[in-house]
Amino acid sequence: MITDSLIQLLVQHWATVVFALGLGWLLKNRYHNGLNKYPGPFLASVTDWWRFVDVYRRRPEKTHIALHKKHGSVVRLGPNALSFSDPDALKTIYGLNKGFIKSNFYVVQQSVVKGHSLPSLFSSTDNDFHMQFRRCVNSAFAMSALVQYEPFVDNTTKLFLKKTEQLHIDDPTPCDFTRWLQFYAFDVIGEITYSKRHGFVEKNEDIDGIVTYLTKLFLYVAPIGQIPILDRLFLKNPIYLNLSQWGFIDSTFPVAKFARARMAERLPELENGQAKSSLLPTSEKPPVVKSPDLLSKFLAAREARPDFMTDTLVQTMAVSMAFAGSETTAISLSAVFYYLLKNPHALASLRAEIDDAAREGRFSDTETGLVTWHESQTLPYLDAVVKEAFRLHPAPGLPMERIVPEGGLEIAGHYVKGGTIVGCSAWVIHRNKDVFGEDVEAFRPERWLVDARRDEAAEVQRVKNMNGTMLQFGMGSRTCIGKNISLLEIYKLVPSMLRRFEIEFDDPNQEWEITNAWFVKQSNFTTRFRLRELVAPGKGAAGSEK
Repeated sequence: MITDSLIQLLVQHWATVVFALGLGWLLKNRYHNGLNKYPGPFLASVTDWWRFVDVYRRRPEKTHIALHKKHGSVVRLGPNALSFSDPDALKTIYGLNKGFIKSNFYVVQQSVVKGHSLPSLFSSTDNDFHMQFRRCVNSAFAMSALVQYEPFVDNTTKLFLKKTEQLHIDDPTPCDFTRWLQFYAFDVIGEITYSKRHGFVEKNEDIDGIVTYLTKLFLYVAPIGQIPILDRLFLKNPIYLNLSQWGFIDSTFPVAKFARARMAERLPELENGQAKSSLLPTSEKPPVVKSPDLLSKFLAAREARPDFMTDTLVQTMAVSMAFAGSETTAISLSAVFYYLLKNPHALASLRAEIDDAAREGRFSDTETGLVTWHESQTLPYLDAVVKEAFRLHPAPGLPMERIVPEGGLEIAGHYVKGGTIVGCSAWVIHRNKDVFGEDVEAFRPERWLVDARRDEAAEVQRVKNMNGTMLQFGMGSRTCIGKNISLLEIYKLVPSMLRRFEIEFDDPNQEWEITNAWFVKQSNFTTRFRLRELVAPGKGAAGSEK
């Protein structure tokens, strides 16, 4: 029989057959979609395991910067993946109505509740779903809504200033500043979302181990996201998820449990005219809501669009806020303070701007040091400092992957076939010398200010071009929906802390450590604080007349 002979032949020469199949697979990868014409590491062109290993080493942004310096504006990072450093690629890849969708890298980041993955605004790869979802909740995140949330931010900021004084003034143990700032960011988002802080700042501890869990989760997400099928073998194993769905085990992410518990404390109150039924029962007395928080608005969206905005999506938004409230804002705050301490001239310039504003009576709070959003917007050097920190240390540390629509498109002068994964890394884009100047590795806030010694129109256009190239919050329809809340926190806390405290490195020679696990988190950033007398109208920092 021919079949028997074929089987016998395969058995006898199985090693040759396996080698031939493997070689064919590698060659197919190498020439996939004609991407062999683009430069990059050879191993990256034949297997995604190159990307996996590079990300697993936890500093892929350094690799991407080096590769673009060596090879130019387009680099091949995988058999089906291209990275672009040309700013012209931004509008094509991330522009409105271009037809690009997010890659499966984002599916890996979906939370799991009772055996089901929950696509969020951030992790959904379905553009139509995202568009409907965003329409339901977009007004809750508009810049005009900030005035409603500022009292919530004020509550946590005042507590943070007080606890910093209580815990870290004259304390022989230095402060883990990144962790302390993450506690702040988590509690702010708790107040804005549920009208209740989570308790990180009050207790000075990682509530329910959520911060530790998120750190571990992103260490998993970053490398596994390079080969998303691996997620189906590990965290979202179908057998494991089915057992969870049937109630034999609980695979719900701790951060989802955390959000559900906070929702349970609020929902009964919202039943009175705002919600027809509660998602989760509770016997606890809910807090009094003095002004609309995010949960109120999510539930109002459920009432307005019950055909789309389900209980599950309300919960998904709550879980998303828990994510949004920790890593990215804390990373950005840490970057601002770290670079200020590393650049005394910039710190002195910002403190002088803040003190001058205080002497001129431009701050309404003369007791706690709190700065309002409106007051912060009158401080141009503060704005320059924050933007420069965003530029030099953006929170996302990997290319923001999109899939080229069927039929292909031209991207920055290169025709790319449909189905190809393309993206730009903020760490690469933010170091474009044509946009930001030759000294892109230096922390120089002055680059964001219009130089009065030069042509004003040209200077205004230069700054406009820089703003249009920034990618720390994403771009286009998938721009981070919580961007304005993050800005509200940053622009209030930085000047408030500098009004109230002298902040110093525990060791002036210390360098922080960086771990790029999708979000580029810092560690080994330890500080000490000294109380600073508030500058009053007409007086200096020590209270002397000026």
